[in-house]
Parts: sequence; structure tokens; C-alpha cells
Amino acid sequence: MSKTFQVVGIGNAMVDVLSHCDETFLAEHGIEKGIMQLIDMDHARHLYDRIGPAQEISGGSAANTIAGIAHLGGRTAYVGKVKDDQLGAIFAHDLRAQGAQYDTPRAPAGMQEETGRCFVLVTPDGERSMNTYLGVTEFLRPSDIDEALMAQAEWIYLEGYRFDGEESHEAFAKAISAAKAAGGKVALTLSDPFCVERHRDAFRRMIREDVDLLFANRAEILSMYETQDFGEALSRAAAEIEIVACTESEHGAHVLSQGQRWHAPALPTRVVDATGAGDLFAGAFLWALCEGYDLPSCGRMGCAAASEIISHIGARPEADLRQLFAARGLV
Repeated sequence: MSKTFQVVGIGNAMVDVLSHCDETFLAEHGIEKGIMQLIDMDHARHLYDRIGPAQEISGGSAANTIAGIAHLGGRTAYVGKVKDDQLGAIFAHDLRAQGAQYDTPRAPAGMQEETGRCFVLVTPDGERSMNTYLGVTEFLRPSDIDEALMAQAEWIYLEGYRFDGEESHEAFAKAISAAKAAGGKVALTLSDPFCVERHRDAFRRMIREDVDLLFANRAEILSMYETQDFGEALSRAAAEIEIVACTESEHGAHVLSQGQRWHAPALPTRVVDATGAGDLFAGAFLWALCEGYDLPSCGRMGCAAASEIISHIGARPEADLRQLFAARGLV
């Protein structure tokens, strides 16, 4: 029986504040290059006052993935917490405008915390360093999970970053239970190697017991399996999970399933902003999988979508991805 949604995502609901800076700015403000660091509300306000000209775009890792699937014409919904404030309204409008369903109850305007935001600081080499104020998205609770919505999903897509929250583990468990009971499948993205360090044991339990598709990059999967041998990490993941899709920057992506392994080459692209490359890889991969394409094709479409995203500022597509796929003979 056909499901209402191909993919329902659960994760952070953020607004990205994108700005260019140099290495000196990172050093002066104690920002570690190339990773995501969590900050509090006071630090977020302080940083906002000191960055240069900025562009505010709805973001959040899994939300970017869902927006990408919706852009491709997929049937999607999203669960993530914002406040009843200006940034919360921007987030909701932008996601719905992409065609995704978004009905998560907003936190009340009187709550002290605000809608989350991620400062994405892009250095001249295109690398992004993220300082994230989670705000109310940290307070995603089991009560925010609509079990009927989860049951109507072919796949649920879980964002590793969302494990940084007191009740998020319980919310994920509720979503997984509802989806699996209705015959749905579970995809997980590891999000960040430091996120893996914080939650490795919880991730490992989820991977062994519930995950059907794992998304990661090289650094994340090495961290997960606590090895510096990339091949070993891939093999160990593939022994536990039905499908593994692991990106490796300019070296493309590796897809493993049922004893087979395929390589999808990266497309040569001028890197303007690497923000969202992994998010859109996952979005295109999941869309292609739901549309019945084979795994090598899923990997190639993921790499093509990632190449489009890194060619401009922001983590939402600016070109028509289906036209891009068609031009490269992928659809």
C-alpha cells in the first residue's frame, strides 16, 4: 500500500546565518575551523554583532535534506521545534514553500529561549565553520512526535545533531517504533565527528537495532568505529547495516550493501560554500531510492546534488536538480 510520504525528517529547526570571514576572525573568536560548535544564547548574540554582512536562510541539516527531496518532487514532511517568533516564522515559511509538510507545534512566544540559529562562517577556501545556538529546537519532545505521521512514511530520516537534547532520544525511539510497526524504514545521518564522540554508544545501539540506511562522511564513520582505517570502518558499518552511503569530499561517495560496494565520483565544481553538501547528497540519494533507482544511481545523484549546493552560498538548491540529473544522463 502506498504511503502518504516518501520521507519524514526529524531534526533541528534552525535559521542559518551565513557570512564570509578570514582565518584571523576564526582565531580571534576561538572558532575551530571546519566543525560545528555549540554556543549559548548570549554567545549567539555576541557573535551576531561582530560578523560581517550576513545572509539568513532557513537551515538545519535534516531540514535541508527534506527541502532537497521536496525540490525534486518527493512527498515529504518534517518535525523540528521553533519558537513563535520572527525566525520561527521564517523557518516554517521557507520549508513549506519548498513543498514539505511542516506542522510541529511552536514553542510559545513567552519562552526564554529563541528559535535556533547556526552561524556558518565561510573562509576563502570554501570551508565552513559552524557555531550553533540550538534554542528551542533542543526541546523536541516525544509529545512532538505524531505517530500517525511516522506510520505514513516509507522512510524516516533522523539527524544525528538532534541527539544534543534531553528528550530527543525518547522522541527518536517513539518515531522509530511507529515507523517500523507500519513497515517503514529508518535512515540516520551521523552529522559530525564530534557529535559521534558525544553519542557513540547511543548511535551504536540504534545502528545495530533499527537503522536500515546510514549516511556519514569519512571523518564521521572513522569516529564511529574508532579507527583510522577507512576501509575497515566501511566494512564494519556494512556488516551492521543494510545500506551504507559514505561521502569523501572531492573523492566522491561510497555505497555498500549486501556485500557489494560502488563508488560515485564527485563532479568537478568550484567550491563557494561547502554548507549542506552532505545534506543534499542524502536528499537526492533518498529521493532516488524511493523512486526505484538502483544504489549506484542513488550515489551518483547524491554527488550531483552536492556539487550544485557547494557552488553557491546556502544549503538549498538554486538550480533545478532534476534538470541537472537529466543533463548528466542520470534520470
